Amino acid sequence: MSFNIVVLAKQVPDTRNVGKDAMKADGTVNRGALPAIYNPEDLNALEQALRLKSKFEGSQVHVLTMGPSRAAEIIRESMYRGADGGYLLSGREFAGSDTLATSYALAAAIRRMGKIDIIICGRQAIDGDTAQVGPQVAEKLGIPQITYAEEIISIVKDKITVKRRLERGIELVKGSLPIVITVNGSAANCRPRNAKLTLKYKNARTATERQTSSTDYTDLIEAHPYLNIPEWGAADIEHEVKWLGLTGSPTKVKSIESVVFTAKESKRLTPDDTEIEDLMKELIANHTIG
Repeated sequence: MSFNIVVLAKQVPDTRNVGKDAMKADGTVNRGALPAIYNPEDLNALEQALRLKSKFEGSQVHVLTMGPSRAAEIIRESMYRGADGGYLLSGREFAGSDTLATSYALAAAIRRMGKIDIIICGRQAIDGDTAQVGPQVAEKLGIPQITYAEEIISIVKDKITVKRRLERGIELVKGSLPIVITVNGSAANCRPRNAKLTLKYKNARTATERQTSSTDYTDLIEAHPYLNIPEWGAADIEHEVKWLGLTGSPTKVKSIESVVFTAKESKRLTPDDTEIEDLMKELIANHTIG
C-alpha cells in the first residue's frame, strides 16, 4: 500500500520584523520588505507527510506552493528534508490572492496533478492567521477534511485515523481517503536537512530561476531531470479568471501596523488584602478586567 501525498506549503514574510513598509498602498503585503521563511506549521505538516512516506513503501511526497519565483526555495528546503519534488504555482494572475482565491488556485493545481490520496498543510500561515485555506481546498475538491491534527495514527485500506488537539482535549477521528488534513504547531517538529539530499538537490531550479541565473543549468538538468522544479502559471491550470488574484479576492485589508508593547509604571504590592482589593477595583474601573 502506497500513497500520493501533497503538502501545501507557503513562503511567508517573517512577521517578527513587521515595519512601516510592510504594507503596499493597495492593502497587500509588501513581501519584498520582509525576510521570507518557511511557514512554521507547514513544516509540521511536512514531517507528518514524511513519516507516512517512511511507513508506507512506495509513497511519494510532493510540495505545492504558490508565490513569486523565490518561493521555489520552499520546495528545495522540502526536498532537502525528504520530499520527492514539488510544484511552483506562480504568475501575476495570482498576485494579491486572499484565502478564497488562493484555495481556488491550489485546488485547480491539485486537480492537474492527478490522483492524490492525502493533502496535508499547516493549520494556518503566520502572515494571515485565518486557518481557512486548508478547509477551503477540501471544499473545492469535494473531499473530507480533518483539522487541528497533531499526529496521523494509522491508515487501514482507505480509512485514516488522526489525533486532533483541541482546546477542550484530544480526539481520535477517522476519515476516508482522499482527504485534506491541517496540522497544528503542537505536532512533531520537522526533521532537519539531510546532508546527502542537500547535495543532491541544491541545484534544483524552476525555469524562471534558470533563465534569470548567470549559471547555465542546461546540461545539468538534462542529465538529472529530478533537478527541474515544474513551474505552472494560470494557463497551466483549468480556471476562471474572475476567481484568481485580486479580482477573486473579496477580502480587503484596510491597514496594518506594528504594535510595540512598552513597560509603563509599575506598582509593588505587599501581601495585604486591602492593597490587593484596591488593585482589583482599579483594574475593573479602567476595564482592564471585567
